[in-house]
Amino acid sequence: MIKKVLITGATGLIGSELVAQCHLEGIVVNYLTTSKEKIENTENYKGFYWNPSEGEIDEKAFNGVEAIINLVGATISERWTEKYKQVILNSRIESMKLIYETLKKIDHNVVHFISASGIGIYPDSKTKLYTEEDDAIGDNFLAKVVVAWEAAAVKFKDLGMEVSKVRTGMVLARNDGALPQLVKPIKYGVGAPLGSGEQWQSWIHIEDIAGIYLFLLKNQLEGKYNAVAPNPVQNKRMTKMIAAKLNNPLWLPNIPAFVLKLVLGEMAVLVLEGQLVSSHKIEELGYHFKYYNLENALQDLL
Repeated sequence: MIKKVLITGATGLIGSELVAQCHLEGIVVNYLTTSKEKIENTENYKGFYWNPSEGEIDEKAFNGVEAIINLVGATISERWTEKYKQVILNSRIESMKLIYETLKKIDHNVVHFISASGIGIYPDSKTKLYTEEDDAIGDNFLAKVVVAWEAAAVKFKDLGMEVSKVRTGMVLARNDGALPQLVKPIKYGVGAPLGSGEQWQSWIHIEDIAGIYLFLLKNQLEGKYNAVAPNPVQNKRMTKMIAAKLNNPLWLPNIPAFVLKLVLGEMAVLVLEGQLVSSHKIEELGYHFKYYNLENALQDLL
């Protein structure tokens, strides 16, 4: 059983929930942060400074650590200018490269490297159900990022570690991530399905995404895993379900794709495209979802 883990991105949306779940299991957490103000030092939660763009890292972060969970990466929900696209890519690749180069030169006990990834690697489709066995890769910027992200993770096998890649869907949480953005227009009475509304949203509740990381960690499982709830829904269904929960009827027609492209630019693929993704592999291995249906998830979060 892993007793001590190093988490990058520990203060972010998924990281905060994962830290809480690790502590419930008695797992000690070290974390890396780029903000010296966010460094804490308690018995089971210790922060260490790093600056991946400058190649700077506190090697003491690895003391006694048996596994690394890598969640770091700049948000993809900011306009994709050419400059920001580089930030999205570098924030994922440079950070892993720094960890890799550091582990190569120090004595350590790390046996398992678990990295965030994304279902954005799969092509947009309204009919195909994607499993981890599918090799098809999307042709947009997001898919390119995921390919590079996973390639950087796989390198850790060269250091004799087991490597896991967690292909994450749309994470639903109360105060952060996608859900507040979906709720806001509906609350103000201007909510509507996006584009055709038929694009799939393979979502996951915040407790389940952290739960999957913990499950992989505790069972030392390697390989690719889709981290999505068992029941994806189409965008129009999700929009209607949120509106019903908030008791705010939808009256506007669908927002046309060309309007979203004008407003969001290249980033519009995040709302106009979608993938129908299977959670069968992780369930077969014994992970039990706490939030199986969107109804239950929204009941909890709204």
